[in-house]
Amino acid sequence: MSQSDTPFRETDVLIIGAGLAGCAAAFAAQRAGLKVVLTTCQDEFTESSSYYAQGGIIYRGENDSIESMLTDFQKAGAGIVNEQAVRQIYRYGPEFIEQILVGELQIPFNRTSDGKIALTKEASHSIPRIAYVEDHTGKAIQALFYQKIRSLENIEILTSASTVDLITLAHHSLDQSHIYEPSTCAGAYIYFHKENKVCSILAKQTILATGGLGRLYLHSSNPHHARGDGYAMAYRAGARIMNMEYVQFHPTTLFSHGDERFLITEAMRGEGGILRNNAGEDFMKRYDPAGSLAPRDVVARSIIQEMSNTSAPYVLLDITHRDADWIRHRFPIIYEKCLEVKVDITKEGIPVVPAAHYECGGVATDMLANTTIRRLKAIGEVACTGLHGANRLASSSLLECLVFGTLAGRDCAERIGQNKIIMPQIAKWKIEDEPLDPDLLRQDQLTLKHTMWNYVGIIRNAKKLERAYGILYRLKQDIDKFYAHSQLNDDLLGLRNAATTAMLVLHAATLHKGSRGCHYRVD
Repeated sequence: MSQSDTPFRETDVLIIGAGLAGCAAAFAAQRAGLKVVLTTCQDEFTESSSYYAQGGIIYRGENDSIESMLTDFQKAGAGIVNEQAVRQIYRYGPEFIEQILVGELQIPFNRTSDGKIALTKEASHSIPRIAYVEDHTGKAIQALFYQKIRSLENIEILTSASTVDLITLAHHSLDQSHIYEPSTCAGAYIYFHKENKVCSILAKQTILATGGLGRLYLHSSNPHHARGDGYAMAYRAGARIMNMEYVQFHPTTLFSHGDERFLITEAMRGEGGILRNNAGEDFMKRYDPAGSLAPRDVVARSIIQEMSNTSAPYVLLDITHRDADWIRHRFPIIYEKCLEVKVDITKEGIPVVPAAHYECGGVATDMLANTTIRRLKAIGEVACTGLHGANRLASSSLLECLVFGTLAGRDCAERIGQNKIIMPQIAKWKIEDEPLDPDLLRQDQLTLKHTMWNYVGIIRNAKKLERAYGILYRLKQDIDKFYAHSQLNDDLLGLRNAATTAMLVLHAATLHKGSRGCHYRVD
């Protein structure tokens, strides 16, 4: 074992993750005069769940009200949505969309004939209030946000840079007296893939914007790096984690024989798409009065039940009753993607199945994104503001990223200006040199994904969860030993974090004996 020649760097704000939440925070912090380091484990700056978001972003409908929005959120979120969080996005959402997305970035939202932002309706919304850019809203926002971020001074972008662990005073400071300080984050250890070295970046404020955990499951709509990194790092640092049992499975992803699942936006059902079984029946009306526009958790379970009843590998999402030219114009990306698998959505139903999509819980935060650890914030999917309760309302995630990311960036400036900041001397990172066995890595990844899908998935019971615990507990022990002695790479870091996060989901699901929202137990 040797000591690395670890460089030490300092910045005002370290942001881990470069989706919409991370970009919004970086933009706001830079505007407040702070120096920002923005990191992503991706080789390309564009890869994030935000980039692949299709449907849209909640704006404000005609004659909309906080009461109407609260009712819709609570209905979708199974009654445990945090009212403060809804009020926060209702208050700031339209302002930030107009100032940042429209004013600064000039996002080309679809417009009505009189020039107003066009609004569509999605499942569980009582009125049309979703602004959109055809069927690639996230891509449109992220592409222009990346251009903006790259052009700004005082924002340093680090790609191919995976966070190993958060640095805390209690765990890493060489000053032993710091164990008596309140739990405090002081930055993170960052692994640079191409240089194969670890750098310690010390920060006055650190923001987790690492996204979700869909890739813990065999089938997911998420990009490959949504493997639970932020939850695991926050947990190891001692932050409060909550509501992890509420993993939302998106009802409609394009069926394929591999493990890739292309998302078919909920906006398609909002525009009149109907779910049908292989007999052509509009089956959702048997499960919920709202039919195909029922909440996501209800639709996902209903599809699984219908597939079981009919022995079919998928159901069909049918929008063929709409005009063909309108379909191609409204959903151009989906139209082209389906043509690749020889499905013409203007003439036939789309074969769809549920897949892991969104973690409604996460690292507990207040309304300015502060966690239970000082100088550590969390924003976006990795955070739990309580906005989503037990089941996320459609098109709320991009708005949550924009609002809480912007508020977090601004609040960093307030806190740095007001508080005494300890920047500790920390231990150098210890480098291990045992070669990494790729076969062990792949097998452990597959075991985890299959276990989560089969036992901690859409429909749960005590026996399944108990079986999962026996497998995952032993697997995590093996992975921790594997990690402790092997050379670092991004896949190994991801596997370690995935094992920890999987146990967090399993533990929460086991403790919750009832059913609510995304967490459904047949026992």
